Amino acid sequence: MKTVINTKYVKNILASGLMLLAVSSVIAQEEEKSALSLSGSIDTYYRTTFNEAGVDESSSFTSFANQTGFALGMANIIGTYETGDTGFVVDLVFGPRGTEATFNNDVLNGVINQAYAYWNVSEGTTLTIGRFNTFLGYEVIAPAANFNYSVSHLFSNGPFSHIGLKADFTLSDDVSLMLGVMNPWDTNDITGTGEYSFGGQLGFYGQFLNLYYDSGKNDGLGFEIDYTGGFDVSDDFFFGINAAYNKNSETESGFYGLAIYPQLTTSETFAIGLRGEYMTFTQDGLDDTPVLAATLTGSYTTGNLIIKPEVRLDSWGNDVEPFGNATDPTNSLASFTLAAIYSFD
Repeated sequence: MKTVINTKYVKNILASGLMLLAVSSVIAQEEEKSALSLSGSIDTYYRTTFNEAGVDESSSFTSFANQTGFALGMANIIGTYETGDTGFVVDLVFGPRGTEATFNNDVLNGVINQAYAYWNVSEGTTLTIGRFNTFLGYEVIAPAANFNYSVSHLFSNGPFSHIGLKADFTLSDDVSLMLGVMNPWDTNDITGTGEYSFGGQLGFYGQFLNLYYDSGKNDGLGFEIDYTGGFDVSDDFFFGINAAYNKNSETESGFYGLAIYPQLTTSETFAIGLRGEYMTFTQDGLDDTPVLAATLTGSYTTGNLIIKPEVRLDSWGNDVEPFGNATDPTNSLASFTLAAIYSFD
């Protein structure tokens, strides 16, 4: 008996098969794409001082937002790729704020802010190796994550980033522990020194005790203990706290200080906050130099854009007169900044 093949039926099967392969390919591509996420921000600002004497004399002696007139902060792009229990993060920064944050000593001339790989070993344990931003302090490099646009003296004098290996442990819903071994602060290469640093963080119900140690040699930081935390006084009022103590026994220098961050949310789009800071510096074992700083910041959000008007006053004690000019020096500086930050994720 001769078998008759229904070619129309075969064609339908082939078409269905090809369609299934195409759909499977699209799904596979979408799954691969979903493993990669991008986020980032750009910020720019206008700043003026009320005893203007040029850019150098108009600095508040903290990192970032020190220029006068219109200025660019930075642009950053953060790429995260995760498959299964492993992944990596690359954080690229461009602009003056990024250059200051990386000390302009990275590969690609200060472009790399963070670059690390991680492994979620278990549900409560993660290992991270590479360059990552510091665990010390209340504030961070990217302005979108800070309430105030300018940064504190405490932040500027601590480490910005570390290169090394750290282990994060989730001990319970409210308790965490981090331990790390790293190069000395903000150091990418220890070929000439062979020095390492050690760090740890204990988190307890939203309060964090941070420890850092290096030998203090070769411009090391020495020992620093840092407390970062805060409390929700009410649904609309938050009170943040940062306190730190640093001592470098090699150079007989260091600092200690306290900063408070009361912040009031008045509506879904606007909040206002004050950063009050007291800090004391010691250099070469000489007399302490106290610094007072008060920063009042408004924060208006519309979509992904944040507008921040900010008034700041810095005052140095012990007859230190770092501001003004040679014929009319002063120990205080008042400034106004209007910043715009756009972020995406």
